[in-house]
Amino acid sequence: MLYETYQAHRDAFGPVRWMAQALKGLLNQPWPVVAHHPVIRSAAAACEMVERAGMWHERPEFGIRSTTIDGRSVAVDEVAAVRHPFCTLLNFKKDITVEQPRVLLVAPLSGHFATLLRGTVETLLPENDVYITDWVNARNVPLLYGRFDLDDFIDLIASFLRELGPETHVIAVCQPSVPVLAAVSLMAADNDPAQPRSMTLMGGPIDTRRNPTVVNQLATSRPLYWFERNVIATVPARYPGQFRRVYPGFLQLVGFMTMNLDRHVTAHMDLFKHLVRGDGESAGATQRFYDEYMSVMDLPADFYLQTVSRVFQEHALPLGRFTSRDRKVEPRAVARTALLCVEGENDDICAIGQTAAALDLCTGLPAVKKAHHIQPKVGHYGVFNGKRWRTEIYPRVRDFIRASA
Repeated sequence: MLYETYQAHRDAFGPVRWMAQALKGLLNQPWPVVAHHPVIRSAAAACEMVERAGMWHERPEFGIRSTTIDGRSVAVDEVAAVRHPFCTLLNFKKDITVEQPRVLLVAPLSGHFATLLRGTVETLLPENDVYITDWVNARNVPLLYGRFDLDDFIDLIASFLRELGPETHVIAVCQPSVPVLAAVSLMAADNDPAQPRSMTLMGGPIDTRRNPTVVNQLATSRPLYWFERNVIATVPARYPGQFRRVYPGFLQLVGFMTMNLDRHVTAHMDLFKHLVRGDGESAGATQRFYDEYMSVMDLPADFYLQTVSRVFQEHALPLGRFTSRDRKVEPRAVARTALLCVEGENDDICAIGQTAAALDLCTGLPAVKKAHHIQPKVGHYGVFNGKRWRTEIYPRVRDFIRASA
């Protein structure tokens, strides 16, 4: 009933948003004399706030049509390199002949679409051949495609690395740090020729016993059956994935927003003020962020529950108990893939030390192939997006990739 209740509320509020949109359009007309009156501007701003209330469940566009290389604008096309029912391996293909480092960017499967990494992609593009895991909203995947769990995630990453071939560099953002490390470890144990040249883990929960955050404490405060009973829902019959069990994206978003509620309230109050003043530039920046942030996707229930259990409750990987398809995952097998761990000083989701734990687990790697960077003055989002990502973190990632080539 959880999903049905949410959907009923969303359906009921729909006409209110449509009316607010229509009224805003009317108020924003260039009416003589009154068009710029404070009351009219305030009313129009209030209508926009009502129109923007709620969440969206459709994948936004990356919208990356070009990039700049050596001062020259280069066209970019989105090409589906591999299609899987739950994920598309998307290549941002550039109109150039020079060979660049091939980078597989593994986006988190954690309630937002891969487009949340648009800024990450834009920064990587000028100097790298970028591929990204473009996850599909689980509520749109028909049941005939079966289940998708943590082991399927690991298998999929390994298959993508084999598809891209040797010399690939993999970057995992947040949650996929664990399955990426697992996939690379298994490939190393098999002496797979497609092992990546380098692996960069950014703000990932390798060992959540280190400096546990509110997210970590929540995951361990209740038994697994509590999560299965209270946060797993069934997709309503109106969607292609009808009757699939999922962890709804709207629950994940509510949880994230609750952690920093004051910040989000302040941002929306500022947005209202910018709209009233006609400060389109400031309002636009906030609107673009929340257009992306409020776009949510559902997660396959099996993947979510296994992640809670094996990563956050059992700490299976750092304790040497992590298995995939009945095979023990041993990071010490990694000997060829260079490892960089990036953490944010103010990360309240994956605190300092949780990602760096991978360096201790990969005992087969010589020190010269290991690197660790703690970025001052950034939280979780700032590790992979924003000014400090572009000017301070990315240069380190770029140099690490070049040194590992």
